Amino acid sequence: MTKDEMMNLINRSLFATIGYADETGRQNIRRVFCVWHKGLGRHLISTNTSSAHVRSLQKKGDACLYFSDDSTFEGLCLYGSFAVHFEREYRELLWNEGDEKYYPKGVEDEDYCILEFIADGGRFYRYDGKGDLSVSEIEAYDKGREFENGYAGISG
Repeated sequence: MTKDEMMNLINRSLFATIGYADETGRQNIRRVFCVWHKGLGRHLISTNTSSAHVRSLQKKGDACLYFSDDSTFEGLCLYGSFAVHFEREYRELLWNEGDEKYYPKGVEDEDYCILEFIADGGRFYRYDGKGDLSVSEIEAYDKGREFENGYAGISG
């Protein structure tokens, strides 16, 4: 699987699964809408600050992020960590019309935050094979990229 094919998988997935350990060490997963990407290595997710997964990730950010396409039997598991952002620039980037039903105080709502996943490696699989992805391969592929809404770039 080429890195461009991995990027295509990420963009068409729309959702990702976060795997992490909570404060007690118990394994958890969360399915999240995830369409903002900076290449293979950085991904943004808007969520509620009060969510249990945010509290856990603030204490221990180590996690994985999994993208898949069940119809083509492709998957990409990225290993890394999460940072939690409250800066207006991140909030505005992911804000959509209608979000006020979840965050009534708007972009500055204290229950609105952005999770940024930062990959330091990965593993991919597809019908034609599987393999590992190193941090240096991710950094080389991502060099010079900016955050983009991958969903907006998918043509029907």
